[in-house]
Amino acid sequence: MRRDRAPLSRLQALALSGAAFLLLVVAVMALGPLLAGSGWWWLCAATAAAVLFGGAGLRAIRLPASLMPVGELAILVAVLTLFFGGTSSLLLFVPTAETFGVFGELLGGAQRTIAQQSVPAVVVPALAFALALGTGLLAVLTDVLVLSLRLPALAAAPAMVPILVPGFLIEDGAEVGTLVLTAAAFLLLLRIDVRVRRRAALAHRDDDEVRITAPRRMPVGSTVLPTVGLAVAGLLAASVLTAATPSVSSSLLLGTGGQGALFARGVSPFLDLGRDLRRPDAVPAFSYVARDGDRPYFRLLTIDRFDGEVWGPGERRIDGDNAVAEFPTPTGLGDEVARSQHPIDVTVQQLRTTWLPLPYPVSSVEGLEGSWFWDRGALTVRSADSDTSGQRYRATMLQIDPTAEQLRAAGGRIPESIQEFTELPEGVPESVRELAAELGARGGTAYDRAVAIQEYLRGSDFTYSVEAPVEEGYDGGGLDVIAEFLEQREGYCVHFASTMAVLARELGIPSRISVGYTAGTPTTKRVENVSVVQVDSQDLHAWPELYFQGIGWVPFEPTPGRGTVPDYSRPGASETAPTPERAPGTPAPTPGARPDLDPERQLSSGRTATATEDPAVWPLVTLVLLLILLLPAAARIWVRRVRIRRIRRGDRGADAAWREAMATASDLGYPAGSADALTPREAADALLEEVGGLDDAARGALHALRDSVERARYGPPGAAAPASEAALAELVAALRAGATPAARWRARLVPRSLLDTARAGRRAAARA
Repeated sequence: MRRDRAPLSRLQALALSGAAFLLLVVAVMALGPLLAGSGWWWLCAATAAAVLFGGAGLRAIRLPASLMPVGELAILVAVLTLFFGGTSSLLLFVPTAETFGVFGELLGGAQRTIAQQSVPAVVVPALAFALALGTGLLAVLTDVLVLSLRLPALAAAPAMVPILVPGFLIEDGAEVGTLVLTAAAFLLLLRIDVRVRRRAALAHRDDDEVRITAPRRMPVGSTVLPTVGLAVAGLLAASVLTAATPSVSSSLLLGTGGQGALFARGVSPFLDLGRDLRRPDAVPAFSYVARDGDRPYFRLLTIDRFDGEVWGPGERRIDGDNAVAEFPTPTGLGDEVARSQHPIDVTVQQLRTTWLPLPYPVSSVEGLEGSWFWDRGALTVRSADSDTSGQRYRATMLQIDPTAEQLRAAGGRIPESIQEFTELPEGVPESVRELAAELGARGGTAYDRAVAIQEYLRGSDFTYSVEAPVEEGYDGGGLDVIAEFLEQREGYCVHFASTMAVLARELGIPSRISVGYTAGTPTTKRVENVSVVQVDSQDLHAWPELYFQGIGWVPFEPTPGRGTVPDYSRPGASETAPTPERAPGTPAPTPGARPDLDPERQLSSGRTATATEDPAVWPLVTLVLLLILLLPAAARIWVRRVRIRRIRRGDRGADAAWREAMATASDLGYPAGSADALTPREAADALLEEVGGLDDAARGALHALRDSVERARYGPPGAAAPASEAALAELVAALRAGATPAARWRARLVPRSLLDTARAGRRAAARA
């Protein structure tokens, strides 16, 4: 294909830019199955519009074709600065060195969120930046192919990028409806290009050259059928590639999401703590300051899915609505259970993971960098684009104080949402079943059975050891390992926690396992006269949590020599123990005292999130408002260019030139320009009096325009001389030079002549 020699008019170039924009934004819709919400699409559409229509503006001012990509990239950087630069930019659009540092951090966050999120992913700011950047680059490439090189058929290449991405990540690939719409948009682009080529060739043909040209109206089939064929071929190719390409993962946005072992750059969601517990030297994980003297366990994640061999976390994706500024009431917790709130300040050191170490439960977390969200089931906190390295935050712990009497009274039907935590795979060893039955016979309630299991595992027959399971070959948490552990009676927290969780499920008690840290060791360092507590790799721990209706998930400690046994789970705990007093100043829970967020019904105390609470919305709102403010200026430019074209074509050029001269005068604040009741001669004299100081050249230009329009309006047909575009330019330049800077800016942004035209139109309609 050769490049067209015939130049395009501004209107033709704008039509092609619009078609290219439509193709790109429709193709980007293919990413919908991978991303949550729709705000990201509007962001991509705004970015594509800025680049493509900004490129049309650059062509209108005759920027050389070789510089078009540079200009469009500059527009893209300005748009990204507006949306994501924040306070690092100048005048919202101008990037600084700090802005590019922000961009680098966002790209790093985007890489992490792609590796950490499941499908559909929450579009956090880092991911939104990557989407906007990618769309902008595709827009630049599309513009070069369609308008600079005049090869619109190749625009299918950038459009195929978002079409093919879902095929690599999910089994179904892009939706069929999106493929059809993209093919239709591609067909429209090709059709517009055919029409533009023909009109451009006819408008700029060489009259001295003899050639045979197609008629202005061609048979529809001659151009539509090849276009349809090409579009159908592209559609089929996309469908085949999408269906044939195996997806990387059906549960993660990209990659496996595995984090390795603790302190090996991350946390493994499976029970692989032995390697870290066997480290010869402790590695500092984090420290905390608890002003109320609390020494809680810090939980990273819970693992509740058990296939008989391995315990692992449930496959729950990040929910962008679950911001850590406010947590829901823990599942199953009733109002009669005592609770109190205690702040804890945490400083992370060498722990680097996407799960946040927190006590369970908490009511809020403040001070985090990045995007962090709580999980609806376990209330663990996970990041979509960051990690724990270097984080400093305050967690408000919600200390729950159930009594043994309340735990014994708990019972009744287990909620359907909790039933899955009682499930066990087939093949539970007979020795495990027999032990569960024996321990279950020791108590009449679920609580008594749970205490019996804990007491049995903490008995003198069991020994804590991180080496024996490795030496004897039964390290892990599977059913066979549990059976061997019960024979050997040596192991570490993984074995005790998984054994108690399995025995509890065998007795019909819902259970899960938490992975995290014990309370740590106080140091001599003090903050505001409060000891700093250090937590390191030797404090890594796993413990079971059991569910009791009306109280919720309750931790137990079956591992001997590790951690702290909760008071309510000690053997012989008093059934009539007094209810612990709440901390001073903490009122009894009442409706409205704290927002009661029900995780099962996804309520938030009667309050629903609004679109304006999404930080990504405000840049879009700003852009829309800016475009609205610039509409009068754009309309005035359009009117001016229409009049200039009329002068060049000789289509009542004298009248067009005079109207443009008077409109410019009106915009600059001269009353003569807006006095449509004056004749041209009267208006010219009034303008000379108002302006004053016009040089001879400008006066001559004004008189020439006046004489030309008078001959056109009042003289015989054919008597008027052609209007001079040069005279108009001379007069306009003189008028602008004589105005103040404020008047010139006002003329550009708030042109009065548009109101004059509207008023004149209304008066003409009234007279008619």
